[in-house]
Amino acid sequence: MDELEEKLKIDTGNSSDFIYKKIIIKGTNIMLVFNDVLTSSENINQFILKNIATTIDDNLPINTSIYNRLFNTLPGNNIKKINTYPDLLDSLYNGYAILIIDKDNIMAIEVRASLDRGIPDATSEQSIQGPKDAFTENFNKNLGLIRKRLKSNKLWLDDFNIGSISKTKVGILYIKNIAEDKLIKEVTDKLNKINIDGIIDSGYIKEMISNDKQNFFPTIMATERPDQVSMALLEGKIAIIVDNSPYVLIIPCFLIDLFHTADDYYQKQVNISFIRIIRLLAFIIAIFVPAYYIAVTTHNHDALSLDLLINFAAQREMVPFPALVEALLMSITFEILRESDTRMPSSMGTAVSILGGLVLGDAAVSAGIVSPIMIIVIAISAISGLLFSEVELISAIRWWRFILMFLATILGIYGVFIGTLLLISKLASLKSFGKPYLTPFAPYLKSEQQDALIKYNKTKKKYRNPYLTKTNLVRGDNYQED
Repeated sequence: MDELEEKLKIDTGNSSDFIYKKIIIKGTNIMLVFNDVLTSSENINQFILKNIATTIDDNLPINTSIYNRLFNTLPGNNIKKINTYPDLLDSLYNGYAILIIDKDNIMAIEVRASLDRGIPDATSEQSIQGPKDAFTENFNKNLGLIRKRLKSNKLWLDDFNIGSISKTKVGILYIKNIAEDKLIKEVTDKLNKINIDGIIDSGYIKEMISNDKQNFFPTIMATERPDQVSMALLEGKIAIIVDNSPYVLIIPCFLIDLFHTADDYYQKQVNISFIRIIRLLAFIIAIFVPAYYIAVTTHNHDALSLDLLINFAAQREMVPFPALVEALLMSITFEILRESDTRMPSSMGTAVSILGGLVLGDAAVSAGIVSPIMIIVIAISAISGLLFSEVELISAIRWWRFILMFLATILGIYGVFIGTLLLISKLASLKSFGKPYLTPFAPYLKSEQQDALIKYNKTKKKYRNPYLTKTNLVRGDNYQED
């Protein structure tokens, strides 16, 4: 037992947060080992040490070993036998207390400390009328938030430990008789191929299993809302839960999914249909308006009425920069303000936004650096991009806005047309885990149009998406095959 203690101290760097306590019961040597910060001292005292103290006073039968007595009477909800030294180390770092009895008999008792916050409200994806709960950094709590919504024995979980040092618990969640087996296997294979020191957040997984790493648009969705994940699982998608991360990944992700929110299904269809059209309009404005303005003021003057053209020319008369430089200057300034607002404490962020938006904007116009119409164009474009909560989509909009601005500067309206064709062709060529990114528009799926841009009554949608589920699955059926 002394040799095992020395080996543990060497392998853990003799860290002070590892506690070694030796006990002798009726001539039997027992050593209790646990990590002070990962375990609950109250649980150790109440459920382990108190029970051991009771055992000392018991009159055990001659044929009853101390190990069997403790293994069968300790009130822990998760007790397991340890057979190998790596399992012993893994258990120590996962919040287990280790009982070593006469060196050869080792058991692990789960006594994890609660190191996470309670169930918080959603912050990045505000809920208007839906549930307010959000994921936390605790794997089991996140899983519980989904299971309490989907009470089915067909909701299956496959576990992985990824990271040679962090050994982070990762789970893929899916509904067995709805999710496609090919998709499950592809995700599983990608997770098994990950070779890295540590997984700190689900963003690591998102980057490593993404199909097209050079693409701006997200092909994997990250959400903090359990109701969003539950809806995705019912559609035949797969969820990836990562320990220590409050964001769950949804696979696959289509472009139309980025225009939907969980709250869409808690309100009247006529209102949501209007809001979805607004989102599409905002997407177009965010990308194309600056490029179109540059094109008509630089090359294609005949695209504007004479009065409007004279008005724009008068405003730009004192501006020393070309339209592209003016637009880039304002766009970069807005990005700096947005980033500072994001990083600053909430009490200071509002003040920074007001200072940047009002004072700097007014000063720039008064100094003749930019024209008033350019501030309006960039502001409308930037605000339209912020209508979406997915960070990668906001970044994709920003990059394509810059690409179209450069093309408009060189070729005018023709450059905007070329940029539009490039954007459409790029989106059409994208796949999310083998599924077309523009589903259900390309390829066109008539059944999925009922919940694409225009929201119809959900009860009228009979079949599930054939690109996500097994053939001819009807909504509401209870599948018991397999």
